[in-house]
Amino acid sequence: MADAYDVIIIGGGSAGENVAGRTAPAGLSTAIVEAELVGGECSYWACMPSKALLRPGEALAAVRRVPAARDAVTGTVDAARALRARAALGSHWSDAGQEQWVASVGATLIRGWGRLAGEKRVVVAMADGSGSVELEARKAVVLSTGSVAFVPPIEGLAEAEPWTSREITSAKSVPESLIIIGGGVVGLEMAQAWKSLGAAEVTVLERRTPEDTPLFEPFALRAVVDSLEAQGIVFRFGCVVAAANRTSDGVSVTMDNGETLYAQELLVAAGRTGVVDGVGLETVGVDAQRYVKVNDHLQVEGVDGGWLYAVGDVNGRALLTHQGKYQARQAGDHIRGLDASAWADNGMVPAVVFTDPQIGSVGLTERAARERGLNVRVVEMGWPVAAAPLHGEHFSGGGKVVVGEDPRRGAAAPLHGEHFSGGVKFVVDEDRRVLVGATFAGPEVGELTHAATIAIVGEVTLDRLWHATPSFPTLSEVWLRFLEEYGL
Repeated sequence: MADAYDVIIIGGGSAGENVAGRTAPAGLSTAIVEAELVGGECSYWACMPSKALLRPGEALAAVRRVPAARDAVTGTVDAARALRARAALGSHWSDAGQEQWVASVGATLIRGWGRLAGEKRVVVAMADGSGSVELEARKAVVLSTGSVAFVPPIEGLAEAEPWTSREITSAKSVPESLIIIGGGVVGLEMAQAWKSLGAAEVTVLERRTPEDTPLFEPFALRAVVDSLEAQGIVFRFGCVVAAANRTSDGVSVTMDNGETLYAQELLVAAGRTGVVDGVGLETVGVDAQRYVKVNDHLQVEGVDGGWLYAVGDVNGRALLTHQGKYQARQAGDHIRGLDASAWADNGMVPAVVFTDPQIGSVGLTERAARERGLNVRVVEMGWPVAAAPLHGEHFSGGGKVVVGEDPRRGAAAPLHGEHFSGGVKFVVDEDRRVLVGATFAGPEVGELTHAATIAIVGEVTLDRLWHATPSFPTLSEVWLRFLEEYGL
């Protein structure tokens, strides 16, 4: 006889936990089925450990930008301590604390591999080898199985046993040399992290050029690439990897032009794919290829009765931890009977690349906005500068740079040193006079992203934003510069 719960969640990552955080306290009996670590990818192999690896180098770079403090930096990053701090941040890959959290909200944790077995039914192969148990959901089953690294079908690549995001964020030592296939978020962040930790050679291979990527505004990606190249990282754009091979000496990667590169380790950072295989979707008539399609209530399309939900990476809508949590809250509330939907996934997603400089973005790029047929106006500029406190030092940026003592202008230059690389770009829907996209490139600009998210999600008109006065001297003064450049 099957054990019955109101809600059964397959996958105990951050998205699955957030569903339980809405349903269990509301009085719905909730079970989380998880075979690995509760808390998921972000806590142990992605967001958290990667930031721990990046932070030491970022802190040194911030000090070196301040002329009066630069000479105080006399050494390099202590890689061993950085790796220990990384392990500590991830609780040394122990989920005991997360297990306690599950209990604290009144949910039941079942350790094992869950798969659908028909309508509202789940079979769990127990992790302790004790066999399997059958579960039945009274109201809903939620797929929260996440995603795994996508390894392209390149000759010899799988056999070369490359690192993915899991291996590189949990590595116990610094490789002498590293080749990275993919110049997206993982590729950029890990290139910088391991170079700062002591890797002598880091090479990034990317088939697109910075101007051709759909992920970022080109100026922002170029600012990051320029900075990483200045740190000694080599980029190869417009190249196609044809083959890979591992030997006793390391790995080799051969391009389609016949050129071969060698390194101690190889990282594949070529994107993600949802965990859809082996979860029993075929038992409920769903044929999912890479992701599970859902509606805005997060209900799986093609399943009668609306009892099956999918949240987080597995649905492919926005592969970011905070968006998975957002979806989970909406799904949990919808299961509770509330009128909830995840409409902000459609063109209002914030993201931060934690390189130095950072890229903070939300909403649509100019390219995406034009492809949607919007009447677009773009304001692109460098960072505002108040020269007097800098005693002749300067910022640089992508676009117009303002230097002088114009009383209308200000800046956070005194807070960040002599060189502030990057710039900003705002995308405006002229028909509604609202912001639909914003990108910031510069040190610590990820902290600016939420203000832009509020403006975009809230559809705040530019005339209204004119009255939101930024504090002086902070980076937020870029909003004043933007509105002035726009013509208010």
